[in-house]
Amino acid sequence: HAQPWTASLWGPYKDIWHTVGNAPKNVQQHEKVQKASTEGVAIQGQQGARLLPEQLIKEAFILSDLFDIGELAAVELLLSGEHQQPHFPGLTRGLVAVLLYWDGKRCIANSLKALIQSRRGKTWTLELSPELVSMTTRFTDELMEQGLTYKVLTLVSQIDVNNEFEKLQRERGLGSEKHRKEVSDLIKECRQSLAESLFAWACQSPLGKEDTLLLIGHLERVTVEADGSLDAVNLGLLMALLYCFDISFIEQGTEERDDMIHQFPLLTEKQYIATIHSRLQDSQLWKLPGLQATVRLAWALALRGISQLPDVTALAEFTEADEAMAELAIADNVFLFLTESVVVSENFYQDEFYIRRVHNLITDFLALMPMKVKQLRNRADEDARMIHMSMQMGNEPPISLRRDLEHLMLLIGELYKKNPFHLELALEYWCLSEPLQTPTIMGSYLGVAHQRPPQRQVVLSKFVRQMGDLLPPTIYIPYLKMLRGLANGPQCAHYCFSLLKVNGSSHVENIQGAGGSPVSWEHFFHSLTLYHEHLRKDLPSADSVQYRHLPSRGITQKEQDGLIAFLQLTSTIITWSENARLALCEQPQWTPVVVILGLLQCSIPPVLKAELLKTLAAFGKSPEIAASLWQSLEYTQILQTVRIPSQRQAIGIEVELNEIESRCEEYPLTRAFCQLISTLVESSFPSNLGAGLRPPGFDPYLQFLRDSVFLRFRTRAYRRAAEKWEVAEVVLEVFYKLLRDYEPQLEDFVDQFVELQGEEIIAYKPPGFSLMYHMLNESPMLELSLSLLEEGVKQLDTYAPFPGKKHLEKAVQHCLALLNLTLQKENHFMDLLRESQLALIVSPLEQLLQGINPRTKKADNVVNIARYLYHGNSNPELAFESAKILCCISCNSNIQIKLVGDFTHDQSISQKLMAGFVECLDSEDAEESVRLEEGSELEKIEKKFIAIRHETRIHILNLLITSLECNPPNLALYLLGFELKKPVSTTNLQDPGVLGCPRTCLHAILNILEKGTEGRTGPVAVRESPQLAELCYQVIYQLCACSDTSGPTMRYLRTSQDFLFSQLQYLPFSNKEYEISMLNQMSWLMKTASIELRVTSLNRQRSHTQRLLHLLLDDMPVKPYSDGEGGMEDENRSVSGFLHFDTATKVRRKILSILDSIDFSQEIPEPLQLDFFDRAQIEQVIANCEHKNLRGQTVCNVKLLHRVLVAEVNALQGMAAIGQRPLLMEEISTVLQYVVGRNKLLQCLHAKRHALESWRQLVEIILTACPQDLIQAEDRQLIIRDILQDVHDKILDDEAAQELMPVVAGAVFTLTAHLSQAVRTEQKQTLVSGPGDAHYAFMLESSFTSPVPAENPLVGFASIGDSSLHIILKKLLDFILKTGGGFQRVRTHLYGSLHYYLQIAQRPDEPDTLEAAKKTMWERLTAPEDVFSKLQRENIAIIESYGAALMEVVCRDACDGHEIGRMLALALLDRIVSVDKQQQWLLYLSNSGYLKVLVDSLVEDDRTLQSLLTPQPPLLKALYTYESKMAFLTRVAKIQQGALELLRSGVIVRLAQCQVYDMRPETDPQSMFGMRDPPMFIPTPVDRYRQILLPALQLCQVILTSSMAQHLQAAGQVLQFLISHSDTIQAILRCQDVSAGSLQELALLTGIISKAALPGILSELDVDVNEGSLMELQGHIGRFQRQCLGLLSRFGGSDRLRQFKFQDDNVEGDKVSKKDEVELAMQQICANVMEYCQLLMLQSSPTFQHAVCLFTPSLSETVNRDGPRQDTQAPVVPYWRLPGLGIIVYLLKQSANDFFSYYDSHRQSVSKLQNVEQLPPDEIKELCQSVMPAGVDKISTAQKYVLARRRLVKVINNRAKLLCSFNLIIIETCLFILWRHLEYYLLHCMPTDSQDSLFASRTLFKSRRLQDSFGSETNLDFRSGLAIVSQHDLDQLQADAINAFGESLQKKLLDIEGLYSKVRSRYSFIQALVRRIRGLLRTSRN
Repeated sequence: HAQPWTASLWGPYKDIWHTVGNAPKNVQQHEKVQKASTEGVAIQGQQGARLLPEQLIKEAFILSDLFDIGELAAVELLLSGEHQQPHFPGLTRGLVAVLLYWDGKRCIANSLKALIQSRRGKTWTLELSPELVSMTTRFTDELMEQGLTYKVLTLVSQIDVNNEFEKLQRERGLGSEKHRKEVSDLIKECRQSLAESLFAWACQSPLGKEDTLLLIGHLERVTVEADGSLDAVNLGLLMALLYCFDISFIEQGTEERDDMIHQFPLLTEKQYIATIHSRLQDSQLWKLPGLQATVRLAWALALRGISQLPDVTALAEFTEADEAMAELAIADNVFLFLTESVVVSENFYQDEFYIRRVHNLITDFLALMPMKVKQLRNRADEDARMIHMSMQMGNEPPISLRRDLEHLMLLIGELYKKNPFHLELALEYWCLSEPLQTPTIMGSYLGVAHQRPPQRQVVLSKFVRQMGDLLPPTIYIPYLKMLRGLANGPQCAHYCFSLLKVNGSSHVENIQGAGGSPVSWEHFFHSLTLYHEHLRKDLPSADSVQYRHLPSRGITQKEQDGLIAFLQLTSTIITWSENARLALCEQPQWTPVVVILGLLQCSIPPVLKAELLKTLAAFGKSPEIAASLWQSLEYTQILQTVRIPSQRQAIGIEVELNEIESRCEEYPLTRAFCQLISTLVESSFPSNLGAGLRPPGFDPYLQFLRDSVFLRFRTRAYRRAAEKWEVAEVVLEVFYKLLRDYEPQLEDFVDQFVELQGEEIIAYKPPGFSLMYHMLNESPMLELSLSLLEEGVKQLDTYAPFPGKKHLEKAVQHCLALLNLTLQKENHFMDLLRESQLALIVSPLEQLLQGINPRTKKADNVVNIARYLYHGNSNPELAFESAKILCCISCNSNIQIKLVGDFTHDQSISQKLMAGFVECLDSEDAEESVRLEEGSELEKIEKKFIAIRHETRIHILNLLITSLECNPPNLALYLLGFELKKPVSTTNLQDPGVLGCPRTCLHAILNILEKGTEGRTGPVAVRESPQLAELCYQVIYQLCACSDTSGPTMRYLRTSQDFLFSQLQYLPFSNKEYEISMLNQMSWLMKTASIELRVTSLNRQRSHTQRLLHLLLDDMPVKPYSDGEGGMEDENRSVSGFLHFDTATKVRRKILSILDSIDFSQEIPEPLQLDFFDRAQIEQVIANCEHKNLRGQTVCNVKLLHRVLVAEVNALQGMAAIGQRPLLMEEISTVLQYVVGRNKLLQCLHAKRHALESWRQLVEIILTACPQDLIQAEDRQLIIRDILQDVHDKILDDEAAQELMPVVAGAVFTLTAHLSQAVRTEQKQTLVSGPGDAHYAFMLESSFTSPVPAENPLVGFASIGDSSLHIILKKLLDFILKTGGGFQRVRTHLYGSLHYYLQIAQRPDEPDTLEAAKKTMWERLTAPEDVFSKLQRENIAIIESYGAALMEVVCRDACDGHEIGRMLALALLDRIVSVDKQQQWLLYLSNSGYLKVLVDSLVEDDRTLQSLLTPQPPLLKALYTYESKMAFLTRVAKIQQGALELLRSGVIVRLAQCQVYDMRPETDPQSMFGMRDPPMFIPTPVDRYRQILLPALQLCQVILTSSMAQHLQAAGQVLQFLISHSDTIQAILRCQDVSAGSLQELALLTGIISKAALPGILSELDVDVNEGSLMELQGHIGRFQRQCLGLLSRFGGSDRLRQFKFQDDNVEGDKVSKKDEVELAMQQICANVMEYCQLLMLQSSPTFQHAVCLFTPSLSETVNRDGPRQDTQAPVVPYWRLPGLGIIVYLLKQSANDFFSYYDSHRQSVSKLQNVEQLPPDEIKELCQSVMPAGVDKISTAQKYVLARRRLVKVINNRAKLLCSFNLIIIETCLFILWRHLEYYLLHCMPTDSQDSLFASRTLFKSRRLQDSFGSETNLDFRSGLAIVSQHDLDQLQADAINAFGESLQKKLLDIEGLYSKVRSRYSFIQALVRRIRGLLRTSRN
């Protein structure tokens, strides 16, 4: 199966050598390219020919000559160089092409190496599938058959860096230092990979005979580097050859062994052994004899190994020659060569298999050739004797001595000295003399636990022990060095320690005198003590100054070397083994620390002192030893901290540094001292160091390190250049540790006094304090640190190796870290300093960094720090520290502006900085190609670097995020490529390289997010580096959200990148391990998408909006990843065909699957179970450690908590505490784990909330901001339904976290609002089609699949059907109940939602077309229930099924809690009560007392409302809750039962008690109209007063109307209300200024008075009426009546009305609707007053003869009414005089005229409404503007039609109301009153001047009596007014009446009746009255 595929895959590779070599130049290609500038040339992968510029053709020919490649290939190289140029700022396309050329080579070499590494073989396996391994093995075998070895070796010898550089130099093919370095690295890597591929081959399956010979041939000509080591390539080839001879597998298990023997060319190929043997025996010398010797040794060992196989007799002649071959090798100094050229080579330790091979070589030699080893030892003994003799004789020792054993020992020591892979190969040299603690370490050869150590291990350990016996002095030092190598590693150190212990003990035969073996602890420490005693005697007195020169009998050079070797061995052992450390220290007769400190005081060479100090440092690793070591150090005054007055001469290390080391220009002692301090500082830190002798503290040491070592390190002379940086590194490391462990405490800032020899002195401050102080001032220390940073970056910019480079980098790293630590701690430090009394001045470090650099005279410190980012690839740690510093500094916006200036000041530096930032962001964190070593040091370093690079990127992104929050110009804008000189919004972002645009951080960020969006998996970063991706999305969101950057960014993302679409298609991301990051990524992305949808909608970019909406909302499968590449599409097609894809299947809408990915449940950490600590106190401590993190979440600072708890444990005293310490520490870790869990919980909830918020925002934007017509109405409802149901299901789950409720409730609110809107819009559209058959039309229109039969219109409600609506309702109610008692704010949203939901079932405003009269009463009663009432009925049934639980919650919220909550709950109650036919809720409200509570709360409201009438009110909340409450009570009052309940609870009595109604503000018309800008939101006091009064009046009116049974009781209470506020009422009736508001007041008030202030009411009042109070009441009523009649003369009039209209027109902006209101109010006032007159007349006079006359018999007013009047201010008739009938007649005429104008405008509006679409645009616009004053132009046409319709319906209904409710009533009442008055005056009235006065007085008396019997004195005034009616008046009346009530008026009235009959079913009332009046007027008086 794999065969044909492999063939196709490897086809192009067959010619692999042309790619690593080159396809040569070619004449035809040359000609083609020559003509390319005119004819064009075809480029691979592009259509058509392409014309090339001349310059490019020239460059192509140069490249083709340079690399000897085809001309077309050169052209392609150049073109891709041009394409890649933005990635290499500062290079031309030619230079980039050179890089690309070598990069291509390197990649091919690397892939070859990778393929060969994956072969099947004997040394390693990669974890790959067997098929894959077989395939690569087969392929590479084919390559080998084609002569791979030969080709690799020729290439390795051909490619040479120097030659290539010379060629490039000639053609100017080399650019900057960086370019040179990159090219040379690529060439080197290319060679190395080729060599390593041969090495990998040899490891897996050794080379054949011919290939081996080729390899030997190559090695013969090899030379070493300048330092004597082999370079990487040759090392690799040598190792390849050694692996060809490697037969170690023979010792392994049997089955595998046989397989391998068959594959081993050494044994299978004929003549292999013979040929190779003869070649190696050849006496011709190689260029490197040592190399020849190494190969020979390996061969000898291979032969020896083969000789142990069973059937090798045939090879006897060769196997016997192994000794001779080994002898040859040893003769050529093989061990020396291995030491000096192989093990020293820098690449040796980078490959585990190199180390293993040399290890095997040595161990094989020791194990397989024991005789040879013995021979070497004998020879060494012999030589030692000769040397000894010649020394005794005093001769020179002979020159020809061989030192092979010495070299072997040194080789072993050197080989195991480093152990990067933690292999501990040296364990094979140790055989267990004593069992170790763990059984697994028994012979650990190859990790197999044997019971008996294997033979080999026995031999090796014997070698180590025997070599130490009777040691000749010549080999003493090499033996110690060998032991030092073998002791490297935790177990080895233990064995070595034991060996030295055993050697010294007495039971070893004491051959060498009393001291035991010279290689033992006993011997060593004994001799140290002797030296000490010996030298101490020589210590001169303090006066003799000359003692620095060593006394004659000091230590000889030989002794010194021996001591140093043993000290190094000791250091190694105690570094690795803590047991050894403690054992040595506790041995009383040795006391190493004391002896060493003693020796340090003696005069011995600095080198030896340095070693002694290093050994002390190794001891100091244990805190127990360190503590005492500090005291000893202080006591011995190694560094003089106490000055004795008598002593003239300083002593100690300071002197040595300044006098001896400086003179020698070498500083081993100083470095060792710093190392010691560095170790001790870490292990234990004594606070009271030196107490009793001096002021206690660490200060003298710090001073020495700072002033003598650090500040002067640059000015000293160094013999070895690298040492300068070593000194800097080691001293800075101490500073770093001190500052790292320092936490500013309050006590540091108070001077501590201690007593010293009887006087008080100030103790030293902690070292961290002192360092902080120096770092926060312009101290020499800070200056030197900054200058060191500058020098460091200069050195790195050369890209050249120099001595001490590693140390310089380390020193720079410590400098940067110091700055970082200072920045982190400075705020806390400065806060404490401010609080304290210390007189210190410090400046923030970020300001100091802005200072001027003394060398460059510029402020370039920060720039120097930032330049380290440019070296992010080679020095990731420096880039990391640098990014961290920049991120810290960037929080300050003033600094930002300065930084931008510094960064952009110099063009080249600016370019470099940008490149540095981009390079760090671009760094690929993909794991390197699979390395074979597991868990090695190298791998750890690599992993550490990956982590560091990742952190660097995080810091850079955080820097961008914080900078973007500052005002422009800021760093982020510069780094992201925005304009800094011009306004930011004018930026035009481009792809890199376009119009010279560099590659910026924005491109890098987009690159990170884009990786993987071409495939199926989605963005790679989201999974692999979630935190990084999260920050990238955040940066992009911030760019889109900020007004300046939004435009350019969104344009660029939309056009060049199609960013959002390609990202959103992969939502939701799934990444359970990094849930928090994943949620935040989605949040930022959704927020950005919301902005995009909003912006594209506003800009009318419909296609963009639509594309995103489809992506988010479609439930049909979309075709994924339309790349425009055919391949992907075809693949999809085949997959779908294969799966029998049914295209009609629904998929989950993306917006819902995003919601699914947010898990609402949250695991809560287990509560703490504590044994020792007190739980409550721990909680308190945790609370104290909380702080806000960067994202603004409150989390607990774990480090701080840990410090607090550990301090608490340390403070415990007594033995018990010490015993329980481990348990306590364990409990602390439990607490910390709990806190970590809690922090994670908080962050997780925060992230979920954030994600939900963003999701909600996206949903809301889709519903509100996007054009409605992009989603079909039906889909819209379905989408909302799906979302609502899902979101409810998630939040109603028992596991759901309560913290998410508020967000969900908000979303539910918006969704329900839109659902309600969508359904109602759909209803309206169907209703408009024709009011008669609305429902049928609607049913047919709504998109059902089959048309519904007309007989059954009630199939469902809206597209989503009733059942869906019911489900939503139930879930809403469940949600409300789930919130329980708390979460009132959440419920507020839910009440709003419920409100919107219930609105769905409300009938929309239908235009009152006055056609209803056509239907008979019966038709209306039997009409089928319409959809609205059906839905309403079902809703109420569902709501009632929830019973009292729900009622309780809503009623409770309505009565107390948050204002908005109260308002919404009241509104909800209002809505429910209005549709609750069963009146369950009303019953509950009154029975449970909630209604009473609401009524009683009006008294409390009274106080707050009074405060609202001040000119500058407090908050208006109280007003709104009051309005809601009154609205609800009014709603209750509309139900008869409700009105009774309200009367019972005394609501009107409560209103009468309220004082706020008496506080009517006086209005001053001038000031009103004089206000230039009336306040927008806060209404004026008058308006506020009206908002308080009108609801009360409305409530009274409604109660009067609906309390049928208790009408009189109600009227009585209302009358009391009117009287208790009579001043106000009369002020209103006086109606000083006329405005829409005051007319509304009047209209309501006249309505109430007309029903309540009637004569009949007084008798019903239940007060005990005495005469006086009765009089008073009658007086009030009389006054109300008079004032009401007075109103007629004002509002029945003409000029007054016109004036009002003009006056209002001038003030109001919103004229149209205001005019309607005024008109309506006026008509209503007239209608109310007329009704009142009618009631008064009817109530007062049962018979016609004794009518109560309200109007004088004068029609004159109708006459003078039409003429102009001058005195407009005065009322026409003073109110105590009665108005004449003229007003009535005038009103009648006026109303008759109005009726027709209203009727016409009504008809017009109805016809407009039916044809809205045909109206001209201007008219539509005008209609819309009256609904929506601003922004009409921005909405779509469809929306305009909706608004226009809304306006028209309002106009129609307004007109209908005017016609039916007011106009006709006025006409009818006027006619009635006119008829009654005329009848009385013309038939019954006796004029005063007639003779029959007696009769008249009798009549008068009678009528008085009658009135008394009615109990009303009201008509006294009327009588007095009427008492003077003369006959003339009556005649005049008749004459005028005939004129006024002429034919035209009668005809009009009859026409009105005709039209009116269509509207109402009562006919001929007008007709009858007209007839009667006509009759009256005809009959003559007599």
